[in-house]
Amino acid sequence: MIEVRRAALARATSHRMSVIRTIEPISLTTTIFNRLVEAITSGEFEPGQKLSESDLARRLGISRGPLREALGRLEGRLVMRRPRLGVSVIDFGRDDLDHLFLVREALEGMAARLAAERMTAAELARLRELLTHHARQPELAAGSAYYQRSRDDDYHFTIAKASRCERLEKMLLDEVYYQLRIHRLRSSTRPGRAKQALAEHREILAALSARNPDAAEGTMRRHIRNARDSTLAALATPETGAVETPRRRKTAVRHSA
Repeated sequence: MIEVRRAALARATSHRMSVIRTIEPISLTTTIFNRLVEAITSGEFEPGQKLSESDLARRLGISRGPLREALGRLEGRLVMRRPRLGVSVIDFGRDDLDHLFLVREALEGMAARLAAERMTAAELARLRELLTHHARQPELAAGSAYYQRSRDDDYHFTIAKASRCERLEKMLLDEVYYQLRIHRLRSSTRPGRAKQALAEHREILAALSARNPDAAEGTMRRHIRNARDSTLAALATPETGAVETPRRRKTAVRHSA
């Protein structure tokens, strides 16, 4: 009788997927991915700079396997891989950046419009907290830079998610933002731009708080156009007065243990 019951139980469970499956090292790859994003967007690696897998693996204290997985996730976002040349930080020309900002203005303008209609009181409170936190940054207080270190700390990410439009969110967060973040810090170091950007963020928040879709889209579009002008101006060569991206964040790529 016991054997019959065991056989019946085996037949019943054979059609269900087992919960005991191989655990994928997702957390390690994601950690490496985030470290690389932080390092590249903070200016530790310059646009066009070749990335050495052996050097990165050594500095992160990991094997090359998970590093290659993380670099694979970054391809088309922040790095590019060329045959026989390896992996390098993505480098955009002036026209490429101009086009990216045109796309960003349209998408973020719509995201702000939808967010004005759909975001919750808690999300509005989160935006206020972010701006208060940003204003306390020593770099921003000094007017030298405006750096948003992660997706959770990013004002624009928060608005895009509050739009409640999955396709729009994916286009912004998985494509456009990664490609533009590499230039955002460089742009914010131009004289006066950091504090101007914070003031524009506050104007957008006022429109969102008033639940005014037209004003939210308009202020966001104006903000992106100003960011575009600043970013394109920052592409000038040192001889014409470009401001060099800060190089002080040398700890962005650090041991993963």
